[in-house]
Amino acid sequence: MPDTAWKVMERRVAALFCGQRNPLSGGTSRHTRGDVIHDALFIECKLSKRNAMITLMHDVETKAKKEGKLPLLALHVKAEKHDYLLIRDDLAEAVLSFYRSG
Repeated sequence: MPDTAWKVMERRVAALFCGQRNPLSGGTSRHTRGDVIHDALFIECKLSKRNAMITLMHDVETKAKKEGKLPLLALHVKAEKHDYLLIRDDLAEAVLSFYRSG
């Protein structure tokens, strides 16, 4: 019986960060409540048919492609201290090379 799509996604994300899929995420795990066992990162994975932020990111990617640029979506909630950055995994290194590069 093949693995479910969400388990495959969790393994893929775990491998991306040199971690291991947590087979018992949530309160039953002895390692972490996250979906990936990692020493420094708490990683939660969500798989869905549609997601409003991903739909918005697709629009950003289309516009960026027309201008020959790398897409990055910055999100902020009023009265919160930090911004949230959304980038596509295969573009992460290229986008992050500009992070505070001066």
